[in-house]
Amino acid sequence: MVEGDPGRAIRHVSGMANASFLQLSGLALNVEGSAAPDWVQLVPAGPAVEGRDGRRWTMADPERLVAAFAAHGADLPVDFEHATQIKGGRGEPAPAVGWIKAVEARNGALWGRVDWNADGANAVASRAYRYLSPVFRFDPATKAVLAMVSAGLTNNPNLHLAALNAAQPETETLSMDKAVLEALGLKPDATAADAVVAINQLQVAKTTALNAAAHPDPEHFVPRADHQLALNRIADFETEAKTRAEAEILGAVEAAVAAGKIAPASKEYHLASCRAEGGLERFRAMIGSAPAITAPSGADRKDPPGAEPALTAEELAMCRQFNMTPEAFALAKKE
Repeated sequence: MVEGDPGRAIRHVSGMANASFLQLSGLALNVEGSAAPDWVQLVPAGPAVEGRDGRRWTMADPERLVAAFAAHGADLPVDFEHATQIKGGRGEPAPAVGWIKAVEARNGALWGRVDWNADGANAVASRAYRYLSPVFRFDPATKAVLAMVSAGLTNNPNLHLAALNAAQPETETLSMDKAVLEALGLKPDATAADAVVAINQLQVAKTTALNAAAHPDPEHFVPRADHQLALNRIADFETEAKTRAEAEILGAVEAAVAAGKIAPASKEYHLASCRAEGGLERFRAMIGSAPAITAPSGADRKDPPGAEPALTAEELAMCRQFNMTPEAFALAKKE
């Protein structure tokens, strides 16, 4: 570690722009009692850039980062311990302690001019923080450094430089499994943050569905007891309707037998025919125009004056269907 005059440290770094420099310890940012430096090293000289944690990047052309900074058109923040990415990502306050106002390529390395505020200047001057850690964007395929994002004061540097880099896996953009993205309904270029949002939405949908299943809307359902009562009433109505229809068929056929329109031996045939759909109507139409083929039985004759009224064949059939005596049926008719 090189300490002492900041200018001497800068000159030392400039002279070590080779691969062996990447194995050196990080240089101190300031000495006791000195002011925070205006210019700090952001990325060491390349093209190979290696961190203490073993990760490697390339920076063959630092001028490309200078151009990217100019195209960005805004100052880049300097904070404590990468608060911009960590706390800011959680929606918490992440105030800057300085701003990178300009960047330069020097002997293959990238340097930045920092406008410190009081908090940043005091933290460096008091040696509370001695190193600087850059956050940069890079191509995940080639590992080429593309542009600076921010920098943070830290005491845990990763890159071997005067303006230091803390080991921050969060700065690396990892490619997402395409099968996972497809299952979540996301595009192939979606990020891990997009996947987290989609998963959270699925969790909300699941909770909503479970709540709906546990507390069904009464507007769309009826109590089981009411449903069963309705079914029972329908069954009773259908039974009564079938009973009435059967009594009507039996009465019509027996009336035809009594009138001599059909032979008693064919009674069962005509009963079966009448039970078919539309059969009773066809039977009545036929009987209405058919001549008598046997002598009337007299079952439908009129009662003599003063006698109890006799029941018709249809009424007698209804008596048998409802298990009633002719007398009880006749009495019910009078009432």
